Amino acid sequence: MGNNQYRMSRRVLLGGMTASAMAGAMPAWAKAPALPSAPVVITVMDVGGALALIQPAFEEYAKTYPERASRVIFTKAPVTELAGKLKAQQSAGRVDIDIVLTGSDGLAAGLANETWLKILPEFADKFPGIEENYEPAALALHKAQGDGFGVVVNYYPSGPLIEYDPERVKKVPTSAEELLAYAKENPGRFMYARPTNSGPGRTFMMGLPYILGDKDPQDPVNGWEKTWAYLADLGQYIDYYPAGTGATMKEFGEGSRDIIISTTGWDINPRALGIVPETAKIGTLKGFHWVSDAFFMCMPKGIADDKAAVVLDLMAFLLTPKAQAYSYDEGYLYPGPAVKNVPLSMAPQHSQDVIKQFGREEYAGLIANNPIELPLKPDKMVIAFRKWDELVGSKKSK
Repeated sequence: MGNNQYRMSRRVLLGGMTASAMAGAMPAWAKAPALPSAPVVITVMDVGGALALIQPAFEEYAKTYPERASRVIFTKAPVTELAGKLKAQQSAGRVDIDIVLTGSDGLAAGLANETWLKILPEFADKFPGIEENYEPAALALHKAQGDGFGVVVNYYPSGPLIEYDPERVKKVPTSAEELLAYAKENPGRFMYARPTNSGPGRTFMMGLPYILGDKDPQDPVNGWEKTWAYLADLGQYIDYYPAGTGATMKEFGEGSRDIIISTTGWDINPRALGIVPETAKIGTLKGFHWVSDAFFMCMPKGIADDKAAVVLDLMAFLLTPKAQAYSYDEGYLYPGPAVKNVPLSMAPQHSQDVIKQFGREEYAGLIANNPIELPLKPDKMVIAFRKWDELVGSKKSK
């Protein structure tokens, strides 16, 4: 969605911002600060995997505007470390991360810890026509989840999909009930990863309330009675929950699992990389709704004015069609672009070749003919992660 891989008076200016700004107030900018007179080094932290899609676009920005960014440093970290790391840096007044690329999980954690700087509408002058330029589903995510603190940079309808080996799975589950029956009859052969760390895992968790007809798919506390019961039942036949999606793909590719939970990107990219056999198939469960997902660009509180100016300029650059075309990548977040008018033909030839070979014709119909729902709001998502850990994940360990 997400991973990906710190002067001066008693007022204490922290990285160019006052202590009151660090506490949550906005810096005194009527609009985006002016670009610096000398280039700055920009440090990017990726906690969701977005660099796999858009690192070339960052590099193109630095090449195009060397007077603004002398260098872009790329770092990655587990999403579970992000909020604590930023909070510690901000408390010490030594923020050395300028832009964070994250899925909805890291966005939610940062909002809970109040580590993000509000970007919109405060700096709307840097993003003219942003809402009109977004794809409709990406705009919905931008408004509902980003809430001005996270700017959607990549989008996909996500899942949940089941991925299976047609040689080993002769009766493919087409409903939640059939999936449960399959897991019971074939213990240990079905797997998904812990939702906190996994796009497919959290998409499965958030998609089940629609599939099962739960009372309120947007309320994991009072509206997911069927979902929590189902996940607990299913868990009886799952060996363990990996900390990330990559492990599920590896074990599926090696043959130790027959069915896993996937998304469009996690279907295409591991097959393109040879981790999963090209012959693997995907399916949906009765009552299927897409639960969309995205990568967000966030700016931590506490960065200096000159850095903030370049980061905002960089964010605007990353939303141009030319930069967005890199998002097709090798299908990692298919399709990937968050803005309109970015056809596959604009992508690098390698991306076009990969999508042609490993994409699926059925995706166009699935996207067009099934509802695309918003994921949980960040505060609800944090609650859902905790409840999953308590009610489901705690029952297994490895």
